[in-house]
Amino acid sequence: MKTAVMQRTRIDPDSAGQYLDNGQDFIQKGRIELLLEPQKEPEAHEVRDILSKSVSLQRLGPIEAATLLRIKDPELWQEAFAAAGSVKDRVYGARIVTFAPLYCSNMCENSCVYCGFRRDNSNIVRRKLSLAEIRQETKALISLGHKRLIVVFGEHSETSIAYITDTIKTIYATKIDRGEIRRVNLNAAPMSIEDYRLLEQVGLGTCQVFQETYHRETYRKVHPKGTKADYRWRLYALHRAQEAGIDDVAVGALFGLYDWRFEVLGLLLHTIDLEEKFLGVGPHTVSFPRVNQAINTRFYAGNPWRVGDEDLLRAIAVLRLSIPYTGMIITAREPASLRRRAIEIGCTQTDGSARIAVGSYARNSPSQQTRREQFTLNDSSSLDEIVYAMAEMGMLASFCTAGYRCGRTGRRFMEIAKQGKVHEFCVPNAILTLKEYLLDFASQPTREIGQKLIEEQKGKLPPSLRHAVDAGLRRIETGERDVYL
Repeated sequence: MKTAVMQRTRIDPDSAGQYLDNGQDFIQKGRIELLLEPQKEPEAHEVRDILSKSVSLQRLGPIEAATLLRIKDPELWQEAFAAAGSVKDRVYGARIVTFAPLYCSNMCENSCVYCGFRRDNSNIVRRKLSLAEIRQETKALISLGHKRLIVVFGEHSETSIAYITDTIKTIYATKIDRGEIRRVNLNAAPMSIEDYRLLEQVGLGTCQVFQETYHRETYRKVHPKGTKADYRWRLYALHRAQEAGIDDVAVGALFGLYDWRFEVLGLLLHTIDLEEKFLGVGPHTVSFPRVNQAINTRFYAGNPWRVGDEDLLRAIAVLRLSIPYTGMIITAREPASLRRRAIEIGCTQTDGSARIAVGSYARNSPSQQTRREQFTLNDSSSLDEIVYAMAEMGMLASFCTAGYRCGRTGRRFMEIAKQGKVHEFCVPNAILTLKEYLLDFASQPTREIGQKLIEEQKGKLPPSLRHAVDAGLRRIETGERDVYL
């Protein structure tokens, strides 16, 4: 059985053939470099014309995105930030989706020079959770109030497709008195179409594969050995996932491996290619991780491409403007102050109570956590603190997973998002799920500020929708759970 699994997940170098255009993939280095060549700074009217297109929720092309990347005037950047925030509010409304990462294994066969999990790092304590341990980790996360997880696996033969599917089934089957996990997303090694079909069958939510860097030469340098060294196998992972029937996929780049502007255009071109090949269905989310320090890893200190806070925010703003309908994720890699700014200008999801050491939720042993972590985090905020902070910003922390039970995924989600109507479904359901969290898990200060926000946001709804939300709130107050519209 194990041999069959490994044969099926082995890299197939010819698998990209069906997705290529005239033998070429969608990342054409020369084209991107030409767009990024030093040119005259764009005129204010050029920038404003592009911003107007984005505000009308039209996707930008690479030339338009590159024009925004060439802005030098600080005042024009402020206009771009404001436009990006306006676009996000128009599509998604005043809510931020919450989740937690669950690291199930740090065993890895790759030698990524920036990563604490790399196979030649002898300072890491290697762990692979048993299904019993996954059940305990899940219970610990549920007890914090979480409803949505992303499960993370090192790339290793021990974390086979059978182990991953068993993990997902175990998480969904785990319940406690006050909750359960309703959505499991995945970050794992690129797989074959056959394996992605197995994941779709067990109810996988979003499939996340980050290209890390779209710059080929850099990709080769930072991934010298292991299965991850194959650029195209990774580049077309989400095409294979879509082919297999997983209609929610997620892209990202690890900012700080190469020129951040190159990565922004790479992410946009990735989005365009997915949309062109899969009936308009591009990525459900884009993530913006930055290279962070990792145990026994020298890359961070000598990195010439390190991305500063302002440039990371510019990357977020330009992609929010370029693909206005796509969700965007900022995580606890970043300090709390920067997370807030990122949410103001475009991000729609963030994590709380995040721990990235394998087995660190059920057994809190800080002295051992560092030696099981892939990198360091910069924000230790609990989920309760995140919910409170979002309420201070006037934003509903959302635990909603209704769209996935109602078929609002893939093509259907994109149709709604491209019309700017996500908020019509998500804000009412954010109110309902926040109410559930406040009653079951919140501290008293969070309960008070959260309830005040619910009343404010409810008052902004159309009368018919407000009545439906009121009815749902009454059901929750009398003990019913998982209420959604």
